[in-house]
Amino acid sequence: MKKKNLTLVIAICALLFVPYALAAKKEKPNVLIICVDDLRPELNCYGASYISSPNIDKLAKNGVSFQQHYVNAPSCGPSRYTLLTGQYGSAKNNAIFVRAEEIKTGNKTIDPSMPEWFRTHGYTTVSVGKVSHHPGGRGGANWDDDSVIEMPNAWDKHLMPVAEWQHPRGAMHGLAHGEIRKNAKDMDVFQTVEGDDTIYPDGVIVNEALKQLQILTADDEKPFFMAVGIIKPHLPFGAPKSYFDIYENCKLPAIHHPHKPVGKTTWHGSGEFNRYNTWGKDANNDAAFADDVRRHYAACVSYADAQVGKVLAELKRTGVDKNTIVVLWGDHGWHLGEHAIWGKHSLFEESLHSPMIIHYPGMKHKGTKTNAVVETLDIFPTLCDLTKVEFPTFAQGVSLRGILEQPHQKGHYAVAYKSNASTIRTETHRLTLHKNGFVELYDHTSAEKETKNIADENPELVKELVAALNLKLQK
Repeated sequence: MKKKNLTLVIAICALLFVPYALAAKKEKPNVLIICVDDLRPELNCYGASYISSPNIDKLAKNGVSFQQHYVNAPSCGPSRYTLLTGQYGSAKNNAIFVRAEEIKTGNKTIDPSMPEWFRTHGYTTVSVGKVSHHPGGRGGANWDDDSVIEMPNAWDKHLMPVAEWQHPRGAMHGLAHGEIRKNAKDMDVFQTVEGDDTIYPDGVIVNEALKQLQILTADDEKPFFMAVGIIKPHLPFGAPKSYFDIYENCKLPAIHHPHKPVGKTTWHGSGEFNRYNTWGKDANNDAAFADDVRRHYAACVSYADAQVGKVLAELKRTGVDKNTIVVLWGDHGWHLGEHAIWGKHSLFEESLHSPMIIHYPGMKHKGTKTNAVVETLDIFPTLCDLTKVEFPTFAQGVSLRGILEQPHQKGHYAVAYKSNASTIRTETHRLTLHKNGFVELYDHTSAEKETKNIADENPELVKELVAALNLKLQK
């Protein structure tokens, strides 16, 4: 064949191949993870009928909501470590920064994080807001030092707009119109202020997220892996007045088991909550103040829900929603007076139970609720399974694709830990093992639930669950 003809044939073949290449690219699903801080399953779609959460509820109607999802740690840093690495880690809040330092020193092999894994496999990776422990993913005095990266090699962009809050540290605990926390005692534990969504940091974060979505969805070359981190309802509880108005005259449900536990537990004195100005009031002894706190928390949930709605609406507007996996994830729960705790940091159900909703294109069981027990550790392998990205054999969770396809399947034990204790949750029980060997065992099929320690009466079950707990943490 003459050289000229050969060149023509090659050119024709290349042109014929282009549509197939583009089609293959478009078939690679995008990933959108929305992280919400301190979000207990206090949502309409999780049975809290007094809560206004229409946008998250809509996502639940288009996906599968995991009614028994448990985080692996009751604190922001270590919980997000498990989300972003797919591995158990340190119980300390600086867990992700410690990992970054280990990468820097090169003294040990560190497995890639979830965003790094997707980046390596051809995805553009972008985070906006609070995705890792620090909003924007940087360290330093004000969390804006470009030389101190929380997740090395993970993000093509890791963004944190701060607007009038000066820096990411200020935005993390920001109240309306640029108020930042200096001395927590001088900052009100809750507030309500007239204004639009941008008078608090999340409105600014989400506006940036919308810009980044527009850039990502315009790219015809690469799929995207995007994470958006919403700060509220993290303390202090501040939201625009329009959201508080929803609850001003709302009758709140009773607080379940509101008394301080008897005997050894992981109870604590709500130190994070009590750092703020509470006007000399004690939520455990002042029912009116307790209801004020709960209403302001609910207002923050509805404010966060509105931000979720904006992100999902923009995704739909671009048309890319038809090829995007969406995960909504709460980084841990939050006590609203249960066990006389106002906060997280315990190993009780209220600290560890958080919402998780997954939607993916073509799923058959939209609007399904599954009661399978699962844990945050499972998100990384699940997303790899759904996108057909190489499976991360180093991840310690399991893919939930089988449950998504058959929601009535059973789940598996869920593990969580603090520095002084660890816990395992089954369909029916929770066992908590303290470092000194003391055991708590609770029966969730009973009326007492986590108020009556039945460990002494059930030595065989204790032995079985302690062994299962130790086995999972030794992986």
